[in-house]
Amino acid sequence: MTKFNYMFLLAALLMVAACSNEVKEEAFDGEVVISGKLENTPEGVLILSRYTDNSVEPIDTLTLKDNGKFEYNLSLEGPTFYELDLYGVKQIRLALFNEDVAVNYDFDNEESLAVSGSFDTEQVGKVDQLADDYQEQINQLNNDYYEALSAKDEAAVKSIQEKALTLESDHSTKVKNTIDGMKGSFAALAAVGMLNPRNDFSYIDSLVVELDKKYPETKMIVALKQQLDEMRALSIGQPAPEIALPNPEGEEVKLSDFKGKYVLIDFWAAWCKPCREENPNVVRLYNEYNEKGFEVFGVSLDRSRDAWLKAIEEDNLTWTHVSDLKYFNSEAAATYKINAIPATYMVDPEGKIIAKDLRGPALENKLKEIFE
Repeated sequence: MTKFNYMFLLAALLMVAACSNEVKEEAFDGEVVISGKLENTPEGVLILSRYTDNSVEPIDTLTLKDNGKFEYNLSLEGPTFYELDLYGVKQIRLALFNEDVAVNYDFDNEESLAVSGSFDTEQVGKVDQLADDYQEQINQLNNDYYEALSAKDEAAVKSIQEKALTLESDHSTKVKNTIDGMKGSFAALAAVGMLNPRNDFSYIDSLVVELDKKYPETKMIVALKQQLDEMRALSIGQPAPEIALPNPEGEEVKLSDFKGKYVLIDFWAAWCKPCREENPNVVRLYNEYNEKGFEVFGVSLDRSRDAWLKAIEEDNLTWTHVSDLKYFNSEAAATYKINAIPATYMVDPEGKIIAKDLRGPALENKLKEIFE
């Protein structure tokens, strides 16, 4: 916009105003500057660390000048997450790539923290706030849940479970809205961990494709792409992999035998307390919707045949059951990437996966959606 006639000045200024919220793309030169000013500092040190695959790795100690200012030139190969530890009192997460960042803080004023200059870091701050808010709500629900359990208030327990489902759904929406507002920032990688890839696979997959275009060969993105590729076969909309295991009589039963019906693949075990606690709910819903075309395909991860059969009888589980009695080494568990139970997959009459991890009110709501 360096060449324009005077008569276009107003229009040009309006254009600048209208586009002022767009992210400026700076060329990546392999170095950023971390600077700032700290006041009323306590005893300790200013430590810069880098996030690695599973930990935070200290890389250097920053020096504070007599006037409280500091400046550090950081070399980096690409988009990376860092942590700036302010004397063990406060930790600031930084997302650094092609913009310098300034951190200012007065240790006598908790509200004085100011982080500026880096759009990516600003987005990480939003993610951290979102996570803190969600954790606070989860903690409150957990407290309410255990109080209701202690009081044996079944109505309150069910109400809290429904609130938890709504909270999870609302949080997922907030996370995705936050990511969508990041305008392609790699800081979105900090938010992906708050999404459930079993339910939000398509969204995460599309996001990673776009980030990979913008930040090619970035280690974090490459690793996430690999994880998604491994999960792709089990994403919603994909054909449910075959399961062929013996029933209690030793006869092989296949998942495909139930094609034409809605089938809940229920991974459980006699020793799994949450599974056993959920069974009455599944029994009730099975009795209500079985004649309408709903089946349950119970896949046990037990090791003891006697314990398996006893649990089936005690819990009055009248649907089809299979197991190779190999615990988490079960062929079906490996195929469906099961590393914790209870775990469920809902399959439609064509044999495609339509939902995952349905239990409690979520299972009931899904069945109402299908059959009513």
